[in-house]
Amino acid sequence: MQTPTRTRIITIAAAVAVVFGILTIVSGARALFGPGDPGAAVPFVLWFNFVAGFAYVLAGIGLWLGARWAPALALVIAVATVAVFAAFLWHVTQGDPWMGRTMGAMVLRAGVWIWIALVARRAG
Repeated sequence: MQTPTRTRIITIAAAVAVVFGILTIVSGARALFGPGDPGAAVPFVLWFNFVAGFAYVLAGIGLWLGARWAPALALVIAVATVAVFAAFLWHVTQGDPWMGRTMGAMVLRAGVWIWIALVARRAG
């Protein structure tokens, strides 16, 4: 049963944040610490995404619990993701090596966290 203060959309946003965070941690750990060669992966993007995965989980739990700090954390994650995406785009324009899936992943991450931050702000 939902608490009266947690709407369905916040419940969905919280669940998306936690699941997205866990998947990000797992994929980041594989890329950073796994036995394979990460190829043309961009190290600062890999490290940011891995560390951010823990913040995703924390923000999702905060949204679930209705913590007052959770909307601010969601906004910080969204802004930081957009900033890292901009740095990645700069990296690409300089002709440095990169992987196509990184572009797609950053578009997805930025979109998801902008959506979560907007949902959290409206609910807060």
